[in-house]
Amino acid sequence: MPEAILLKDVDGVGTKGAVVDVSKGYLRNFLIPRKLAQPATRGAIDAARQRLEAAGRAAQEAVARASENAEMLGRTVLTLSHQAGDDGRLFGSVTNQDIADAIEEARGIKVDKRKVHLEDPIKNVGTYMVVVEIAEGVTASVKTMVVEQK
Repeated sequence: MPEAILLKDVDGVGTKGAVVDVSKGYLRNFLIPRKLAQPATRGAIDAARQRLEAAGRAAQEAVARASENAEMLGRTVLTLSHQAGDDGRLFGSVTNQDIADAIEEARGIKVDKRKVHLEDPIKNVGTYMVVVEIAEGVTASVKTMVVEQK
């Protein structure tokens, strides 16, 4: 049976970058025309190994960068000013998007609003700890102060 290097995940066969044994006809008639695999030559195997190593290094660097950003955000205090009534209730609310925009403005770190974990929008003046997910498994607690706009 010929060997093939998978270029994409194939159900029932393997994951991207894996070297698998498949039948000659399956390789020639299905996998290659759909750009799901390539024949496993010595040079192609070396190139695939190098791509996997580069992807692993890039993932490690991304996690390291994310942990540095999380550390910086842990020391950050965001101050958001909104109009509020005499009793401290805001006219409107502070949402995930507002916090994500404040983080980008304060530290230059772009955070997706879906990664800002707020139970409910903030509707009162006060100090809140907001959990922000920087990357997969890397989170930071950001101290957020909501003050009355003068």
